[in-house]
Amino acid sequence: MKSERARLTRLYGGLLVLAGVLLMGLVYLLVSETLYANLMSAVVPTVPASELNIDPVPAYRADGLTAGTLAETQQYTVAQKVTTAAGDAALNQLLTVSGISLAAYSALSVALAWWMAGRVLRPVGVITARARRLSGSNLHERLALDAPPGELKELADTFDGMLDRIEELVASRQRFAANAAHELRTPLAVQRAAAEIGLADDPTPEKVARIRAKLIDTAVGSEQLIEGLLLLAVSDEGLRRRERVALDETGAAVIDALAADAKARSITVELTARPVTVEGDAVLLDHLVHNLVSNALRHNHPGGTVRVDVGPDGPGVVLKVVNTGPVVAPETVPLLFEPFRRAQARQHAPGEGAGLGLSIVASIARAHGGEAGAKANPGGGLTARVMLPRCPWTRPRPRSLNSPA
Repeated sequence: MKSERARLTRLYGGLLVLAGVLLMGLVYLLVSETLYANLMSAVVPTVPASELNIDPVPAYRADGLTAGTLAETQQYTVAQKVTTAAGDAALNQLLTVSGISLAAYSALSVALAWWMAGRVLRPVGVITARARRLSGSNLHERLALDAPPGELKELADTFDGMLDRIEELVASRQRFAANAAHELRTPLAVQRAAAEIGLADDPTPEKVARIRAKLIDTAVGSEQLIEGLLLLAVSDEGLRRRERVALDETGAAVIDALAADAKARSITVELTARPVTVEGDAVLLDHLVHNLVSNALRHNHPGGTVRVDVGPDGPGVVLKVVNTGPVVAPETVPLLFEPFRRAQARQHAPGEGAGLGLSIVASIARAHGGEAGAKANPGGGLTARVMLPRCPWTRPRPRSLNSPA
């Protein structure tokens, strides 16, 4: 801060001193240009010809000058000498006074420049001091700079906005870590209880088989949770590879893969797809579509429907999944895209999921430069919508599929 203040002081002070030097030079030039002429016109009338001791007889001299002409010549010469002496004295005095004034002006300019630099940099000092106090324990504090509108005020407000985002990110990560620990601890506790209690006293073969099935189901759930966490971490890091992906074909492949699950739940799946191509990671995009469709199947009721629409939407590509199911409160919809958030409390039932599906969808969409959102349907269920940038290359062959599973 002190170095910046010194630099600004040198800059401001130098400019002020330079302006003073230029002003003094301009004044000296203008005064010297007109001073002698003005002095001559003022001095000539004050030199009387009677005091020059010239013969008043108008006789001609050998040099051709009359007494009157000689008197005028001598009068001009005397006036010129007086003018020169007076002008030189005046200019010397002007230089002396200007030099003293410039020295005083320079000292005052440096002092004013130092004060001005300190006043300009004061908000920066406030920002720096408050930023140094910030840590993970007081991220809720803000700069809240009290200053008039300007660049520094805008900088402080931008910094406060960045702190808002950082605080939200840190809180989200803390919730994620706590929820992940809880989700991983629950199956471990179930496995330990099954092993300690179920196999404590000479268990029968039927009991061993039941405990074995329970341990396998718990291990499968833990494996799915870990895979979801790894996928979420990979998508948060961004894309490592990019290729052209036909999103309509991806949607059709996912629906074919989930046809048996949809049939077991007595749910009809309808696909409407138009040829669209996006640029990204084919594996991650497959997970995105799979999570949306499987989530729509899981949170549905027997005899319900799932509609999947894929196609261009302006400059981008839209993937929309609409399902029937229980009524979802509109205020809880944005929270569903956070890890381990569910519309209903977890029942620890088979096939329930870990609550990572929509958060993975949102992360993959962000990694591809898009965004994911959802809204509650009035009759129940959700409408999930993913917008992705459109690849300039598309296949010319139109395609439309309507296939009940």
